[in-house]
Amino acid sequence: MTPDATATRSLHDPEGAMSDHVEPLPDRHGSLFDDADEARASMRDAEQQAGNLGPTNRPMPDFPAPEALSSHGPARVIAMCNQKGGVGKTTTTINLGAALAEYGRKVLLVDFDPQGALSVGLGLRSHELDLSIYNLLIERDHDIREVICPSRTENLDVLPANIDLAAAEVQLVGEVAREMVLARVLRPVLDDYDMILIDCQPSLGLLTVNALTAAHGVLIPLECEFFAMRGVALLVETIEKICDRLNPRLQIDGILATMYDGRTLHSREVVRSVVDHFQDKVFHTVISRTVKFPDATLAAEPITTYAPGHGAAEAYRRLARELIARGCAA
Repeated sequence: MTPDATATRSLHDPEGAMSDHVEPLPDRHGSLFDDADEARASMRDAEQQAGNLGPTNRPMPDFPAPEALSSHGPARVIAMCNQKGGVGKTTTTINLGAALAEYGRKVLLVDFDPQGALSVGLGLRSHELDLSIYNLLIERDHDIREVICPSRTENLDVLPANIDLAAAEVQLVGEVAREMVLARVLRPVLDDYDMILIDCQPSLGLLTVNALTAAHGVLIPLECEFFAMRGVALLVETIEKICDRLNPRLQIDGILATMYDGRTLHSREVVRSVVDHFQDKVFHTVISRTVKFPDATLAAEPITTYAPGHGAAEAYRRLARELIARGCAA
């Protein structure tokens, strides 16, 4: 069966819809595809994005390297939000933050997920933390600068979290202005950074509402498979309610297609459908699926330093340039 036929079957067959991959040939390592296959796929994606027509079937603009900043702050706050799990929120927060830091932006990453994946992904032992964002939310006698941890990447800091954060959602329910607590926590350091990226948990609960209330913009990572598209309308509705009732400045900065595999009809049709519906809200940059992301996570560093010459690292640099070109980052 051809790759296109396999992907087409996944659109109509409920069982086939569970996977948008071309069935790999078995190899002695048991991997989905070997390093040579990945290198060819990465090169093909890079060539496509560098050409006149990008993966979103629109002309790919040339996003120039941004000029250096003469000073830092005040920060623009962006929430990485999608109530579906496993769509690339944490991966995008880490790697977009690192790419912005490469361009001289001072960046704070806020781990706002009780799983603490962002903290672990940057080498912090989240379960050993004496202080985390939980303490800042619940107790008012802490200085946020004492909780922020530097990462091994220059210009990139982390406000860590661990499982304690799960209790905050319950404890904040009875608080006055409970939706504004994170905004209060971040206020003292807004002038210290150019960008603050909030990695939200996969839900639309009180913690996510806090992130949206504190943010200027929302970036929605969207996995290139049809199940992931179903919740976007609900998320957009929630964002509109937050904008109407709590945070009038909030706007959708863009939708980012992640885990893209240009070899499958499924991925291409998902991207085409998202672009048809959301038009210019969809970033020109897409993030392709690659084993380098889990490898970089295991090494506890961004892909921009783990594999700086890889196509995935360049994709996040391109996303950083596009975000700046759109006026959504300093």
